Amino acid sequence: MSEPGKIDLLIVDDDVDFRSTIVRRFLRRGYEVHEASDAEEALGLLQRRQFDVAILDMIMPGMSGLELLEKFNEAGAECETIMLTGQGTIESAVEAMKLGSFDYLTKPFPLSELEVVIQKANERRRLRKENSQLKTAISRNEPPTDIVGQSPAMQEVFRLVKRAGPTDKAIFIQGETGTGKELVARALHKSSARAEMPLVVINCAALPETLLESELFGHEKGAFTGAIGTKQGLFEVSDHGTLLIDEIGEMSGAIQAKLLRVLEDGSMRRIGSIKERRVDVRLLAATNRDLAEEVRAGRFREDLFYRINVLSLELPPLRERDGDIRLLVEQFIGPDWKIDAETMQRLEGCDWPGNVRQLMNAIDRAKIMADDGYIHWQDLPADVIGARSTAAQPRTVADGDALAEVERAHIVDILNREGGNKARTARMLGINRRSLYRLLDKYNIRWHSDAASVGHETVGGGA
Repeated sequence: MSEPGKIDLLIVDDDVDFRSTIVRRFLRRGYEVHEASDAEEALGLLQRRQFDVAILDMIMPGMSGLELLEKFNEAGAECETIMLTGQGTIESAVEAMKLGSFDYLTKPFPLSELEVVIQKANERRRLRKENSQLKTAISRNEPPTDIVGQSPAMQEVFRLVKRAGPTDKAIFIQGETGTGKELVARALHKSSARAEMPLVVINCAALPETLLESELFGHEKGAFTGAIGTKQGLFEVSDHGTLLIDEIGEMSGAIQAKLLRVLEDGSMRRIGSIKERRVDVRLLAATNRDLAEEVRAGRFREDLFYRINVLSLELPPLRERDGDIRLLVEQFIGPDWKIDAETMQRLEGCDWPGNVRQLMNAIDRAKIMADDGYIHWQDLPADVIGARSTAAQPRTVADGDALAEVERAHIVDILNREGGNKARTARMLGINRRSLYRLLDKYNIRWHSDAASVGHETVGGGA
């Protein structure tokens, strides 16, 4: 990523000695400095690079500084310009200001004065850009909602958000659909040093490849059929802010390669442009896929996976958040609604495959169907009413139930077949790892590298 606060400066002047003096001064001051001896050379540089501030000499052989400024405007240059001349007139100054120049200096002048003007010009460029970013972000994003949860699983999430939020590192958020990945991303952004800048969100699964590339990187007018104007990409919109790429596992290999380059050095190009732009963006990536498995299968770049997975944060499904369903229901129904005790108990016993999003939609539907501000079980959607409930207390092995014995034997068999690998065993059983650990404790199943045992009985193969 580019260095925050480092100014990209372009100096256009046909006087070699004057230009060299300017270049040396500002290189020593930590600027990124580029130079051109005439307008044609300057336009060539402008095609290949984005500048923050450009200093243009008014009188040059061939194209004048004012004509060059007009060319800058036609090309959609986003830099601020400062005009220089040794033969200043009020008319030329007025004309430069009409064309959008930030300021006008008459030679000779102290270099310290020029530096002050450059800093002010860059500040105006930054403020104009921030204003544009914020307008775009407001139009794309709804206001954030606080995360609710008191379960141990969510307390761990809160702890990680508190630790990882201020780090400015890329963070990989994993979780099933509807677990609140975007809410966590907003919490991470809010706790970072970039909180005053935009958080921009894009969902890869919602866009075809060609449109996704344009949304991320922008495009120039005429770059493809339908590109009737120039458009900023979301990397530019979120410059100095945060970009959340949701469902990143859906991204094609070609776009993964472009994304990797932005993450490596902050450089990018709009579609149809050869001009290199630099951005300083904190990336948050989210998915409900197993990206490690996608890497092994060759569907996701390994180098990109490690680049986005500096820190990882896994969100628990709602069925593993003991006690949180009641809190969420109370938040969703609001202070003017009530729900009967039996309905609440049933809601707490549901599996919720769609997680928090499914619960919220179910409550919204119930509020439409309910009478007199009171929600009953029959007001809920059919998929919730007919869902399998986990509210019943599980039977234990001590009950001597034959079904429990069959279940235990099946778990041991799969565990042995998978060599003790808990993740693969859980997948084979069609459950998550936390549920598998509960079953292992329930049936007193222990697996070691040389044997697995139930109680004191060996059931796994030895060496």
